[in-house]
Amino acid sequence: MEKLKTESQIEAYLVKKIKQLGGIAFKFVSPGNAGVPDRLVVLPGGKIIFVELKKPGGKTTPLQDSQIARLMKLGCDVGVVHSIEEADDCIEYCRRNIESDRKE
Repeated sequence: MEKLKTESQIEAYLVKKIKQLGGIAFKFVSPGNAGVPDRLVVLPGGKIIFVELKKPGGKTTPLQDSQIARLMKLGCDVGVVHSIEEADDCIEYCRRNIESDRKE
């Protein structure tokens, strides 16, 4: 069983792995727009994914849910990550997007 990690540990792990893929995981702060996701992941090929990070068992707030829904309605990819396993799923999704872009 995975040892529980803090949100900051999960975030640091995600940032490191995205960098290894050749991407950037910007800390996303948007003044006047509270509740936006924590990270703006930019991948080779221009793919952008918003990622909200939570500690294991953590819940998004209603304001975060609203911002996530707003981004998704605009066609953006948005994920919520609660664990190292979910971070790995996100990283794999990013890797597949990079590979897909290279094939086109």
